Amino acid sequence: MTIPFYRLSEDDECYTPKYGVEPLLEFLPKFKDKTIWCPFDTDDSEFVKVLTENGYNVVHSHINEGSDFFEYEPEHWDLIVSNPPFHNKRQFFERALSFGKPFALLAPITWLNDSAPKKLFGDEMQILMFDKRICFDGKGKTINFSSAYFCKDFLPQQIVCRELKKGKSK
Repeated sequence: MTIPFYRLSEDDECYTPKYGVEPLLEFLPKFKDKTIWCPFDTDDSEFVKVLTENGYNVVHSHINEGSDFFEYEPEHWDLIVSNPPFHNKRQFFERALSFGKPFALLAPITWLNDSAPKKLFGDEMQILMFDKRICFDGKGKTINFSSAYFCKDFLPQQIVCRELKKGKSK
């Protein structure tokens, strides 16, 4: 089934820096023997690099490589970790929730102003928030807004706040 709203626009392809991925490492040990799917990522993604460098089994896919998140699913995977496109968040989260598996997906914190996250997650929503904003690289321009990981069955409690260590990475 082709979903017509899944298309990459210029402001959807924004790259998460290494320091925006590293806070997840604290919560991943319980998934050490699991396969992490990064469905919006190429080999160059910091998600793929950081997770692989830390000993996790990672499979990745990207629409530009012919793997549409709404049509493709790897043969074997246990949880999703990534940064989905900025637009049509509800549909990406609906799909992630439909698998019934753990995930951590990065989205603008302002998404909480929408009724969608509350309707989709109910009281299963978990949020990993930060003390600073992540600066995303978007085709030569820096995009800076407050974001958080919206999670399911990933964190030890519903709301976790961590310090972003921007100086730790390049």
